[in-house]
Amino acid sequence: MLDMQFVRNNPDIVKQNIKNKFQDEKLPLVDEVIELDKKSRAVKQEADNLRAERNTISKQIGALMAQGKKDEAMVAKSKVTEKSEYLASLEEQEEYLLEEVKKRMMVIPNIIDPSVPIGKDDSENVEVQKYGEPVVPDFEIPYHTEIMEKLNGIDLDSARRVAGNGFYYLMGDIARLHSAVISYARDFMIDRGFTYCIPPYMIRSDVVTGVMSFSEMEAMMYKIEGEDLYLIGTSEHSMIGKFIDQMIPGDQLPQTLTSYSPCFRKEKGAHGIEERGVYRIHQFEKQEMIVVCKPEESPMWFDKLWQNTVDLFRSLDIPVRTLECCSGDLADLKVKSIDVEAWSPRQKKYFEVGSCSNLSDAQARRLRIRYKDENGKAFAHTLNNTVVAPPRMLIAFLENNLNEDGSVNIPEALRPYMGGKSVIK
Repeated sequence: MLDMQFVRNNPDIVKQNIKNKFQDEKLPLVDEVIELDKKSRAVKQEADNLRAERNTISKQIGALMAQGKKDEAMVAKSKVTEKSEYLASLEEQEEYLLEEVKKRMMVIPNIIDPSVPIGKDDSENVEVQKYGEPVVPDFEIPYHTEIMEKLNGIDLDSARRVAGNGFYYLMGDIARLHSAVISYARDFMIDRGFTYCIPPYMIRSDVVTGVMSFSEMEAMMYKIEGEDLYLIGTSEHSMIGKFIDQMIPGDQLPQTLTSYSPCFRKEKGAHGIEERGVYRIHQFEKQEMIVVCKPEESPMWFDKLWQNTVDLFRSLDIPVRTLECCSGDLADLKVKSIDVEAWSPRQKKYFEVGSCSNLSDAQARRLRIRYKDENGKAFAHTLNNTVVAPPRMLIAFLENNLNEDGSVNIPEALRPYMGGKSVIK
C-alpha cells in the first residue's frame, strides 16, 4: 500500500506506474482516492473543531452552575448535546471515507523499481544470467512421474481416491529424497546466518490482506470454514505476519529467517501438459527465506537472497538461470522480482523453481511493521525468496541426475541426508 501523501503529491507518477503494469482499469482509482482523502481530511478538521468547541462549552457549564446561573447552564448543556449529536454523524462520515480510501489504496499497485523491464506478462521477462552448463543426455528422459513410478516412489492413484487431483503419496527413497532436500536446504541457510523457524500453518485474515493483494488471496488461499483462519500458501505469509504491529529497535535489524512449512494452494485455472504430476499441486512443502530490514539495505538483501537459491542448486549440480520479471508479471505489492529457473534436460528448456521479491514497505504499511533508531521511526522493508520447493526441485533433480538404466545419482552434498547412499536404484 502506497503512502497517501505520496499519492497526493505525485498522482501522475502513480498513474504512469499503473500503465506500466498494464492495469489501465485502475487509473480512475487515483483521482477517486485523492478526492475521498480530501473529503476525509475536511470532515476530520470539522470534527476536531467541533470537539474543541464542545470542550470549551463543557468547561463553562461548571462555572455557570457555580455562579447560580442555572438557566444559562442548561442552554449550554443543550448546545453540548446538539454538538455531540452532530459530532457523531461527522465521525461516522469520517470512518466511512477512511474505509473507502483504504479499499482503493489496497488495490493501487506499488511503485516498481526503475530497473524493472516494461512488459505485459511473463513471456517478456528478461534473462539475466546462466549458471552451469545445461546437458542433454544421449538417452530419452521420461516424464518425472514415470521416473518416480519406476523407483516405486509415487502413488497418484491412491491420492486421487483419498483427496482428489493435485495430491500425491511419495514413497520409499523418493520420499526420503524429498526430506533430504528440505533438511539440506535448512542447514544450507543456517550456515549462511539465517535463523531457522517453524511458523504457524494458519493465519488470520488481517495477516492475509497484509501480505498479498486481494486477487492473489482469492486465487490461492483456502479458508477454514467458520473461523477467521486461512491455510498458508507459503511460510512467507506467517513469517512476515510475525512482525505485525511491532516497533522493532533499529539495532535488531535486519531480521533474517529461514522457515519450513507445508503450503496449501487452490491453483485455479487450466494447466498445460507440462504441469501434470507434481509440478502444480494443492499441497507441498517448502523451505523459505525472509528478511525484514531498513529501506537502504533492501537492494543489497535482494541480491543476496536470489544468489542463495542459485548457490544451493549449483551445489547439487543443477544448472539454473535467473530471469528479471517484467512489470506486467509483478504482483501488485512487489517492486522487483527475480525468478530462478532450473534446467530440464527432458524439455530442453528451463522452468521456474523459485522467486525472489523485494516488496519495499508495502507489506510493512499494511501490517504496521516499523522500526525506530537514532533517525526516528519508519516503515521497514520486507523481502522473500524460495530456498527450495521439493516438488519442482525433485523434477529438476531427477532429470539432471538420471542414468540410462533408470537409477538416479545422489550428489555428495545430499548423501549424509540419504544414509550415505550415492545412487537410488
